[in-house]
Amino acid sequence: MTLEIVHEVGTALTVRDADVELFRYTYVPDSPQLESPKPYLHPLRTRAGRLVSLFRPWDHVWHKGIAWSLPVVGDENFWGGPTYVHGRFYVQLDNDGTQRHRDLARLGVEADGADDVARVSHDLEWIAQSGQRMFTEHRALTARIVDETCWALTFETAMTNVTDASVAIGSPTTRGRENAGYGGLFWRGPRSFTGGVLVTSAGTGTGTDVRGQRHEWMGFAGQHDDVDASSLIVMVDAAENPHHPPQWFARSEEFACLNPAPFFSEEVVVAPGETVRFRYGVGIADADADAAGGVADAVRDVLARPGAPGGVAG
Repeated sequence: MTLEIVHEVGTALTVRDADVELFRYTYVPDSPQLESPKPYLHPLRTRAGRLVSLFRPWDHVWHKGIAWSLPVVGDENFWGGPTYVHGRFYVQLDNDGTQRHRDLARLGVEADGADDVARVSHDLEWIAQSGQRMFTEHRALTARIVDETCWALTFETAMTNVTDASVAIGSPTTRGRENAGYGGLFWRGPRSFTGGVLVTSAGTGTGTDVRGQRHEWMGFAGQHDDVDASSLIVMVDAAENPHHPPQWFARSEEFACLNPAPFFSEEVVVAPGETVRFRYGVGIADADADAAGGVADAVRDVLARPGAPGGVAG
């Protein structure tokens, strides 16, 4: 098998492609409460071993590679740092919650035809800083090789409201801040990717150009320091996701980030006992912006395979 999982029991796991570490998934982080402790993927690398993620940058220490981060969950913050309060801008409140790992449900590398697929799934609970248990979650990830220059990550989540009241999941924009609809599966790129190129099916642009637009997929192409090379990350939204196709939160001028944001300008309200589900595919490639459409097609195909995201239950 090409892929291998190395498990640091009780803390993290690493998926390797021969001698390249594709990613490390830390499922029990040691983050301070202020940063809303949550599982994250970092480092994240291409098949050539080039780093395409950033961990705990000084400007936003709660940004951690790729993470499922939600800034507005009712009155709670599962993003980290201050909360947007309309009329007061950002205010540090005692509401930075925790996504707490409970049980590892599945871990292993399996054959899928001629391909190897690394699969992991686990159960979590979302605990507000006050101690209130708000959601239980079942989360599943897979990794598989697409071709010599690209591999694909899938991410699936099923979140169940365990409170006795409806919970509205939103963003700073749904709370009144214009064009700041971040929240969801959020990627922060390396410092050298600042000034990179955002790619959609309609063309290319800066983060300012594309932020808030609706697309099935979006890519970010950036350049590396030290080596004469570019890398590409493409995120694809599954058709059944709420508010598909999503508005996108993206930046390139200040720093590199990409986020299909299902709560950008409209909340998702989850009733007591109700489960809300999301699925995403992410292509990571040793390529430039010209390859984005082809990578998106390949990731879409991966998402369409039965059981691709690892089998979220419930």
